[in-house]
Amino acid sequence: MKKGCRRLTIIGLCAIVFFTTCDKGIYQVQATKTDELKQQNKEDQDRLEDIDDQVNELAEEQEGIDAEIQALSNNIAELMASISLLEEEIEVKKAQIEQAKIDLAEAQKVEQEQYEAMKIRVKAMYESGETSLLDIFFSASSMQDMLNKADYIEKMHEYDRKLLTNYKIARQNVEDLKENLEIEESELEEAQEGLKEEMDSVEEARAELEAISADYAVQISKARQQAEVYKTQIKQRNAQIKQIEAEEERKRKEEEERKRKEEEERKRREEEAKRASENNNSSDSNSSSDSNNSSDSNSSSSTTEKTAATATVDTSSITAANGSAKGKEIAAYACGFVGNPYVAGGTSLTNGADCSGFTQSVFKAYGYSLPRNSTSQRSVGREVSYAEAEPGDIICYPGHVAIYIGNGKIVHASSAKTGIKISNALYRDILCVRRVV
Repeated sequence: MKKGCRRLTIIGLCAIVFFTTCDKGIYQVQATKTDELKQQNKEDQDRLEDIDDQVNELAEEQEGIDAEIQALSNNIAELMASISLLEEEIEVKKAQIEQAKIDLAEAQKVEQEQYEAMKIRVKAMYESGETSLLDIFFSASSMQDMLNKADYIEKMHEYDRKLLTNYKIARQNVEDLKENLEIEESELEEAQEGLKEEMDSVEEARAELEAISADYAVQISKARQQAEVYKTQIKQRNAQIKQIEAEEERKRKEEEERKRKEEEERKRREEEAKRASENNNSSDSNSSSDSNNSSDSNSSSSTTEKTAATATVDTSSITAANGSAKGKEIAAYACGFVGNPYVAGGTSLTNGADCSGFTQSVFKAYGYSLPRNSTSQRSVGREVSYAEAEPGDIICYPGHVAIYIGNGKIVHASSAKTGIKISNALYRDILCVRRVV
């Protein structure tokens, strides 16, 4: 029994180390996951800052381009206004040229008429010859009259010459005006064409800048979309980190609670192992005494075994163990049949039962229906680990089942030789632990 207690203690310590190591492994995995998420967030945050810088640079460049576009637009407006003014001036010049043409034609007409009239007068005057001219002089009544007539003739000729000259000057002025107006018109038209070419060039430059500005807008839009993606990823990872940290805190508290309970359980097991060792020593002494009284009958011997076995079952350890009240009640009830016989195929708790018949009948007394054989009973309820085993759980072995009563002990219909008894739960390899209650 002492050897079994030592074995139970060693196994318990191994289980503690195992689960502690597992928890540490889980914590390490979670810590690694958190570090990875934080590192990814840092990388995305760096990318986000780069994108913000890029967006700011693009926005500044776009603002410069837009300012140039605005300046070109203003220039185009000025050019259009200048072209409009030139068109008005050209129309005025054209009207002036038309009027000059009319004036020139009129001047040419008057000049021609004057010239023709002058030719007629000269012809008439000189057709009469010098005699007629002398007659004019000699017909004068006095010298003064003669001089007056001579002066008249001279003035008439002078008048004709001046008139003709004035008409020629007027005609020349009109021709010069017409020529100047046509030159000015040509210059205005050339200026108009130059302004139109300049406006076309400015509009082309503005179109190129607008295309560049639109491209900046596209780049800025894409950069901002990517920034939103990074922001979303960072937000999601922060939520994951928060969840992991909360889970770590929960597991830490659970681990502290588990260690506290394990420490309490270890102390309790040590105390119960000590008590069990003392009980076994007392039982060994009684067994030696019973062997000296071998003359008793078989029926009498069975009665003595049942009474003694029942007397050594301490259900206080069941009550002190972790677990549900119903499970503890079932475990304590099962212990009440310790010492009763094992009967292959039996289901009677008093007259004899095999391992699965024993568990079936015990649970039936509390309203739970279990399958008949040990193989089927491996699927009842839900599976828990041995470390989580509580009184009332079914411990499943290869070809065998038992009821866990706490403190690393089971009660089961063991064999025809030993009957229903209490044993160490780890006396054989455990396949699984099933919780029905």
